[in-house]
Amino acid sequence: MTYEFDWSSIPGAMPFLLKGMGVTLLLLVLAVAAGMVWGTLLALARLSGVAGLSAAAATYVNLFRSVPLILVIFWFYFLAPFMLKAITGNPGAAIGPFYSALIAFTLFEAAYYCEIIRAGIQSVPRGQVSAAYALGMTYSQAMRLVILPQAFRNMLPLLLTQSIILFQDTSLVYVISLSDFLGAASKVGQRDGRLVEMYLFAAAVYFVLCFGASRLVGHLHKGTSD
Repeated sequence: MTYEFDWSSIPGAMPFLLKGMGVTLLLLVLAVAAGMVWGTLLALARLSGVAGLSAAAATYVNLFRSVPLILVIFWFYFLAPFMLKAITGNPGAAIGPFYSALIAFTLFEAAYYCEIIRAGIQSVPRGQVSAAYALGMTYSQAMRLVILPQAFRNMLPLLLTQSIILFQDTSLVYVISLSDFLGAASKVGQRDGRLVEMYLFAAAVYFVLCFGASRLVGHLHKGTSD
């Protein structure tokens, strides 16, 4: 028996799918921004001369790079309400699936951004630091005005690659019933009895977006290496 494909559900479902894609992109942008800020702080902590601070940052990075992302999502989705209840005393305290996923993605991706940023900082010649100090800059001024701008230029392709991976990973929020793009496609497929078609369509959309972004990364990498 052969399967008869029916793509008629897709046009009518586009508003719902676009709304789901909006949730996915919003989650991606916020997680990338917050993850890069937190990752930069972690990278600076790892490179600091304070042994305790460097060790704490290294422990954080190794912890989050050693556990599955979906487990981190479950941690914050199921454990955060208990933590809020203990702090506020409100038995109905909750942060919802979106913010649970955002916190999980931010903390998880920061560990990867940290290593990328740390490598980027270390790629800047030490003479740049010496020159900044010779001009009378403080450590924070040298890092903000001299080192980090050069480091971010060097590591931009890697940061974008990690962001593409994060875009793919956002599909995991489906397990906590968040209506992202994949979740919207799944709900439409279940409603219309066309899961195969909707999953194939979702896969095609992810492929087009990720392939296009990866080509952009390759172009940027070529530009930075010239």
